Amino acid sequence: MSSSLLYKTSTLLASEVPNPTREAPSELTDKVNIVLGIAAWAGTAAGVAGVLITGAMMAISLKRGESSEHMSRLGMVLGGCVLVATAGPLISFVFN
Repeated sequence: MSSSLLYKTSTLLASEVPNPTREAPSELTDKVNIVLGIAAWAGTAAGVAGVLITGAMMAISLKRGESSEHMSRLGMVLGGCVLVATAGPLISFVFN
């Protein structure tokens, strides 16, 4: 008797599971796209500024005769630029 009650309860509970859609409201997606566009623009601008600043520091230290680890700094800046440039396609690949 208890197994039939358990069966009825489980079929009743399992039949009412909601299945929401994956679409976000258009008002929200418009605002999120604006924020992501600004963030992408700021990341690109920061990458360009980082390359320019690192290049200027390399030129100044070369003129002074100082040796410094600017190549590792430049590598980190370029790695950040690659990360910013590939963020959108990478997330699209993972979630689609």
